[in-house]
Amino acid sequence: MAPNRTNFSNFTDELRARLSIVDVVGKRVPLTKKGDRYWGCCPFHNEKTPSFTVVEDKGFYKCFGCGEGGDIISFTMKLNNMDFRAAIEELANMAGMKLPDYKPRDPNVVKREEELFNICDAAAQTFQEKLFTPDGAAALEYVRRRGFTDDMIKKYRIGYAPKNNIIANKFAGSKYLVDAGLCRRGDFGLYDFFRDRLMFPLFNANGKIVAFSGRSLDGSEPKYKNTTDTDVFHKRRTVFGLNFARDAIHRANRSIVVEGQIDAIKMQTNGFGETVAPLGTALTDEHIATLCKLNRNITFCFDGDGAGQKAAARACGIMMPFLRDTSDVKFAFVSGGKDPDEILEKNGADAMKKIIDDAVPLVDFLWELANKNFVVATPGGKLQAEKFLDAELDKIADPELKKFYKQEYDKRKFQSWQSWKKTKEVVKIDLPDIDAITKNTLIYIVNNFPELAEKYLDFLGTLGIDFDGTAAELNMDLAAAEKFIVSLKLHRYLDKLNLQKRELTNRWLETGDATISDEINAINTEIEKYTEKLEVLLSI
Repeated sequence: MAPNRTNFSNFTDELRARLSIVDVVGKRVPLTKKGDRYWGCCPFHNEKTPSFTVVEDKGFYKCFGCGEGGDIISFTMKLNNMDFRAAIEELANMAGMKLPDYKPRDPNVVKREEELFNICDAAAQTFQEKLFTPDGAAALEYVRRRGFTDDMIKKYRIGYAPKNNIIANKFAGSKYLVDAGLCRRGDFGLYDFFRDRLMFPLFNANGKIVAFSGRSLDGSEPKYKNTTDTDVFHKRRTVFGLNFARDAIHRANRSIVVEGQIDAIKMQTNGFGETVAPLGTALTDEHIATLCKLNRNITFCFDGDGAGQKAAARACGIMMPFLRDTSDVKFAFVSGGKDPDEILEKNGADAMKKIIDDAVPLVDFLWELANKNFVVATPGGKLQAEKFLDAELDKIADPELKKFYKQEYDKRKFQSWQSWKKTKEVVKIDLPDIDAITKNTLIYIVNNFPELAEKYLDFLGTLGIDFDGTAAELNMDLAAAEKFIVSLKLHRYLDKLNLQKRELTNRWLETGDATISDEINAINTEIEKYTEKLEVLLSI
């Protein structure tokens, strides 16, 4: 008896969400992108002029020559002459998913999922109503101060979870409060998981509310508190704002990824409807896979601070396996400690557009990462940077695209890394106590013994010397050169200790603080120790 395909409805939905039809078809049919579609010669009949089209965001293919059409499952069945179960198994292996037991879905499970959707929707309605009561006055004032209009609040169903157990009390008869992540069970019964938080409902692809993200209003941590995973919500797969952004992503031919949901909402309502966000900063490969199904052109827009730079570097690493020759991936940064919300509020949409338009292409961003994270002015640093680039490029699935990147970076390495140069950032340090003779000697050592330059790079970088200059020839071998650097390092350290000792002595004389005397004795011990080391070095 033929299997009933509805038995795998949940699993097949997950397959379609996890796998891009362009990737599945593209493994067997060379495709070329024209507009928002991909075209190729039909694999099901002989033709010379392509009439076979694939639409990625809709997840289907269609041949206008022979009439064949369908999704990834029907394509795999037809092309490989497989039955439904075999096609599902092949696609599951491709997606790295375990094939579920082949049995009908339990009607009770289906009913339970519907109940979870219903209770989440009812909770969202309660939270939104509460926002416009005296209890929610502070939350409403906050959200309006952030530039949210009543229409925006209504569209995104923003609400407020009060300090009491409103959900646990109002829906006490529901069996699904804990399963939906809305309540916890304590010693005295159920209590609300979200309390005194601005509430952002989280929607699935079909526009149903499946979870919540609650933002603290008093500065307490965590800043955002999200529903834990449930049967209908998985944080690693949920992209905030995607249900609102789908059509805009299609029209704009790209998606913009920002760090938080407030940024995403403000971007969407200020002309950047294609903007989405992960929950928190935990961008995952499943988020990227979901976005790539809609469009492989992605601009990541993060804060320009250290955390934003790290998030961008992580996003770059996750993005590499999803790159295709049709991808246009870029990185934009909002500088000055600001975020997109603040830029839009103070400078307007034009300023934000300029930031997006000036985004750095991935090929350049990855190159900047290599140069920023490794000291490419030294042989060892160059080797580390090369290993980093090679490891990232090995993630690219398309061999031709990988080859292009390698060739591009080989050209850049030849142009930029062929000679040892100190970075100009270091020479900004101005320490005038390096006399001309010492400076000349150090320049000679760096130019003739690059291995010492690499070994003592941190120390040499503090001296404020331009090592690109020339120096007179000196009769000095490797051992003498290293002895010179070490002795200079010891001298400077002893000078620093003596300066600290003088400052502490003056403080001790002024205050009479006995603890300062202990610090002075400790420094004296350190001075004796390193003076002895210097004497031993000079005697060799």
